[in-house]
Amino acid sequence: MTFDYAKAREMMVEQQVRPWDVLDPRVLEVLARLPREAFVGERHRALAYADLELPLGHGETMLKPVIEGRALQALALEGAESVLEIGTGSGFLTACLASLAREVVSLERHADLADAARGRLQAQGLANAEVVATDAFAWEPGRTFDAICVTGAVDAVPSRFLQWLRPGGRMFIVRGRVPAMEAVLLHADVNGPRIESLFETDLPYLAGAEPAPEFKF
Repeated sequence: MTFDYAKAREMMVEQQVRPWDVLDPRVLEVLARLPREAFVGERHRALAYADLELPLGHGETMLKPVIEGRALQALALEGAESVLEIGTGSGFLTACLASLAREVVSLERHADLADAARGRLQAQGLANAEVVATDAFAWEPGRTFDAICVTGAVDAVPSRFLQWLRPGGRMFIVRGRVPAMEAVLLHADVNGPRIESLFETDLPYLAGAEPAPEFKF
């Protein structure tokens, strides 16, 4: 019996993503069209549409579909934007961003994950996404972006990420400490960053953005 991925994709959108207040038709169309199973390792392919974080290697995980849907909706991409993604992972969210924006630059610190994501994006015919194998805390873009999507949590929003946002730009990021992490949309307004609270969640930390260890006597 072959697994019906198309049916699973439809069920994911209707039973997971839409009930989580993801109602933007462009976001729902992309999630209903892109084959998430093509971005998942063979071993976990049958779980591609489950409400789970899936392991990618190096202790990294693929975001749950509902988080991906909320992030895409919050960024409200209209097609003309340049987007920076911090943490490529499987490349699936990269593919979604590339389908909704003009161009995507995605950073992945593990070279093998970056290579795999590049291959998957090429297989989907997405030529407007560039995957760079680098650490976000060592990288200098020399430019700014309309939108930034950060796929790992941070203890506090790194100032360097803010510097990469153009005026009027926005950033999706999850900040805080377990068990009270908060997904926010940060707007780069003229008078300084304005933060819009979106929802509570719990994500693994982005490498280099973890809380400093607390010394206990």
